[in-house]
Amino acid sequence: MALQVGPCEAWPTALCCDVPEGMEQAEVDRWTAVASQILWALSGRRWGPCPVTVRPCRKTCLDSYPLAVTWGSAGPWIPYIGSDGLWRNASVCGCRSDCSCGELCEVYLPGPVYDVTEVNVDGEVLAPEAYRVDAPGRLVRTDGGCWPDCQDMGAPAGSEGTFTVTYRWGLPLDEAATAAVSELVCHFLSGCSPGACGCKVNRRVTRLSRQGVDMEMPDPTMLYSEGLTGLPLVDMWLMAVNPYRLASPSRVYSPDFRRPRVTTWP
Repeated sequence: MALQVGPCEAWPTALCCDVPEGMEQAEVDRWTAVASQILWALSGRRWGPCPVTVRPCRKTCLDSYPLAVTWGSAGPWIPYIGSDGLWRNASVCGCRSDCSCGELCEVYLPGPVYDVTEVNVDGEVLAPEAYRVDAPGRLVRTDGGCWPDCQDMGAPAGSEGTFTVTYRWGLPLDEAATAAVSELVCHFLSGCSPGACGCKVNRRVTRLSRQGVDMEMPDPTMLYSEGLTGLPLVDMWLMAVNPYRLASPSRVYSPDFRRPRVTTWP
């Protein structure tokens, strides 16, 4: 599941409509939060940025090797055929990254990672120059040190023997997202103003004939089943950012992968 179960705050808006007379600002804020929740879910639950603190486990040189076997201090060897057709042995240790000729000490952060606000090791906050973030979500140490192999999960975060990373998770909201949520908020406000009888949504009417005039209307249930709303700006944004109508970010599961621990309460 995603790190967040909803947007951490209401999305920014630039309303192109007037707030109905008599409506309090608290009511506007409530419908903005509702619109943000709906668009966050329909767009694939990837938007933020939302703060999260994790207690990761460092990626070691044998994490990607299927057998926990070592010979001496050099580690296991994997036979392969070189470009000259000769058999050689390659060691899985020595490089902690799959694409670096030198050692990279890194841990994985579930992403997308917007930015890192704090890295705390043994109660000390590291300078931002001591690390960087490589896609997809790899926190790489650059000051010559390495991340702890393990930590005391029973100790409170920020104390000696612990390792915590605080970062913001999620894709940044752009002008297109602001326009989409603003249109949806205006749609809610226009139908849910004081004295109105309900939000003006598409009724389940597909054909209307009156005084010789025939009107064909789309079935709203078909729109909803496609993850659309019937509002032009909203639907154009949804089709642009989520063309395959994903319900959540794609994930790869492995029994050998150790996810960082996230404290949810207290």
